Amino acid sequence: MNDPDMTTPRYAAPTLLSFATRLLAAAGLNSGKSDAVASILVEGDLMGHSTHGLTLLGPYLRELEAGTMRRDGEPDVLQDRPAAVTWDGRRLPGPWLVLQAMALATERAKQCGTGSVVIRRSHHIACLAAYLKRATDAGLLMFLTCSDANSASVAPFGGLDPVFTPNPLSAGIPTPALPILVDISTSSTTNGLTNRLHQEGGRLPAPWLIDGHGQPSDDPAVLFNEPKGTILPLGGMDSGHKGYGLSLLVEALTGGLAGQGRADPREGWGATVFLQIIDPAAFGGSEAFTRQTGAIVQQCHASRPAHAGQQVRMPGERGLRLALEQQRSGVRLYPSILPSLEPWARKLGVDLPMPTA
Repeated sequence: MNDPDMTTPRYAAPTLLSFATRLLAAAGLNSGKSDAVASILVEGDLMGHSTHGLTLLGPYLRELEAGTMRRDGEPDVLQDRPAAVTWDGRRLPGPWLVLQAMALATERAKQCGTGSVVIRRSHHIACLAAYLKRATDAGLLMFLTCSDANSASVAPFGGLDPVFTPNPLSAGIPTPALPILVDISTSSTTNGLTNRLHQEGGRLPAPWLIDGHGQPSDDPAVLFNEPKGTILPLGGMDSGHKGYGLSLLVEALTGGLAGQGRADPREGWGATVFLQIIDPAAFGGSEAFTRQTGAIVQQCHASRPAHAGQQVRMPGERGLRLALEQQRSGVRLYPSILPSLEPWARKLGVDLPMPTA
C-alpha cells in the first residue's frame, strides 16, 4: 500500500500546519476556521491515520471552491437545553464545527455533569481520534460519532444493497497515564482505504467486502464494478450482525437525534454528528474514575501476549507514541499526499513545504 518507510522524507509538523492553514486561508476561510481544520488534519497524520489527515485537504479545497463547503457564518441553534444542544451546521467546515461543539459541551458538562451537542448538516469532520485527547487532557470522557446520510457503501448484515456509511465510533477515556483513545468503524474497513487501494490496484488484507453476487472479496474493485458490491459490517460474513447493530446505534444518535438523515434528500458529502462530554467529577469522582481506568490498563498490559514479544496495547497507544515521535523528528506523509496538493499550492500561490534535513 506504499506506506511511509525509512526512506520517506520527514516534514516538521509546524511546517505542515502552516502549509495547510495558508492553503485554507487562500481558499477563503478565516483564521479561526483555517486553523481548526488544519490542526485536525495534521493531527490525523501525526497519529498515523493517513487516510484521514492531509489527504483530505485537496478534497476540502475542492468543496470550498465549489461552494459545497461554506466559508462564512455560524451554526444555527435549533435546540438549547442545559445539557443538550442541537445545531444546523449549514455545511460549514466539519473540524471547526466539532471543536466549537466540544467547547460548548465541555462548558455544559462542568455545569451539568454531561453536555451533548448534535449537529445536522456539518461538512466532513476528518479523523475522529484527532479530537479526543483535547478532552482527556482536561480529565473528561468524550464520545464522538458521525454518519453521512448523503452516501451509502455498507450493506446491512444479510443484504447486498448499501444503506450505511462506515459510521465511526470514538471515545476518549482519561487514565493516570496515556489516555485510551478508541476510534473504530462499524464496518470492516473504510471508504478512504478502499478508494486508495482501488486507485493503486491494491487489495485489502482480508475479505472485508462482498461483491454484487454475495461473495466475500478482498478486491476494492468490487465496489466499483456492476453489480456493485459493498463493505461488510464489522464482523464480516460470520458475525456482521454486531457491526450492523452498532451502525443502527450510530444512525439513531446522529440522524435520529438531529432529525435529519436518511429520510431526507441528499445534499452532498458531509456528516451528521453526535458529541458528548462527561465530567467524571460529577459521578464517582475524577480520582475514582482514573483509579478504575488505570487498573484496567495495567491488567490489559499484564495479559500474556498471544505473540511473543508483542505486549497487549491499549487503543490509541500506538498513535499517541507515534505522534510524540513525529512531533520531535518530523512527519512521514503517505507518498501520494503532497503530489495531490501540488496543483492546489500552485493555484493558490502557496509554497510546498520542504522536508527536514
